[in-house]
Amino acid sequence: MSPSAGFPWPAALARICAAPRGLRPRAKQVLLAPAAAVPAVQAAGRKDRPALPPLNETDLEEQFVKGHGPGGQATNKTSNCVVLKHVPSGIVVKCHQTRSVDQNRKLARKLLQEKVDIFYNGENSLVYKEKQEAERKKQERKKRAKETLEKKKLLKELWESNKNVH
Repeated sequence: MSPSAGFPWPAALARICAAPRGLRPRAKQVLLAPAAAVPAVQAAGRKDRPALPPLNETDLEEQFVKGHGPGGQATNKTSNCVVLKHVPSGIVVKCHQTRSVDQNRKLARKLLQEKVDIFYNGENSLVYKEKQEAERKKQERKKRAKETLEKKKLLKELWESNKNVH
């Protein structure tokens, strides 16, 4: 029996989707959506932008060294810190953000990919453009906050002067 057998709309519009954990009843819910639509869940925080240039594994030198920083013996004795070198450009990235070697390897590759993109593309790099845009937005917020503060000061002075007159 199809999931939409008991419903008055065509089967092409019925689709079974998992509900969020907090709202999940005992059975799966049938939601209205076109059958050929985009997946029900999109990756959060992903932007529609071209990918960074891929890294060739033959151009990489990878080392695992002992960790450092807070965490005591658990991090200082294990070799879960990843040092990744891009041989053609000479860029070296060191990653020890998590206790997992696999996660550190993925993070190191992502960091190296961004740095290689900046190295080869300079100001035309995707990462560079994103950083410049973020800096511009930060400056705009600072400017707006400063203007708001000045307006508040003027308003307070006007209120004080009117209070003294009466």
